Amino acid sequence: MTPSGSDELKEGDLAPDFTLPADDGRTVHLGDLRGHKVVLYFYPKDSTPGCTQEAKDFSALLDEFAAADTRVFGISRDSLRRHENFRNKYALKVPLLSDEEGTVSEAYGVWKEKKNYGRTYMGIERSTFLIDREGRIARIWRKVRVKGHAVEVLEAARALDE
Repeated sequence: MTPSGSDELKEGDLAPDFTLPADDGRTVHLGDLRGHKVVLYFYPKDSTPGCTQEAKDFSALLDEFAAADTRVFGISRDSLRRHENFRNKYALKVPLLSDEEGTVSEAYGVWKEKKNYGRTYMGIERSTFLIDREGRIARIWRKVRVKGHAVEVLEAARALDE
């Protein structure tokens, strides 16, 4: 896959498997979650305004996601230590996975060239993937706007069982 995402994942594709460390000390292996719905939301950086709001929004709805048999994970390239500080500072409930090497971000096609104030750099494009019980990508949101996003994802997760 190229950084430009020419081999971009599509709805219906098998979700790329991975194993990543979580901020709560466990290791999360996507394959172990088969039989449940899974939300993976990729975000650029801990403790920035948009990322903080997104993590708070998903945390606030975590019980409702659980009631819909949906596991939710935030993923960024921040270290576990940064994730722990972020979680503790904002009392986040959503598990945060550390993709320091960037292999999962690249596999999901969210590691992109970005531009800000005339500067070009590589970074995570805020994106969310809803994975069905069989491990296939049911929905993809790219270039996510944070406001209302967690609620929209929850509604999509609930709709998978209808």
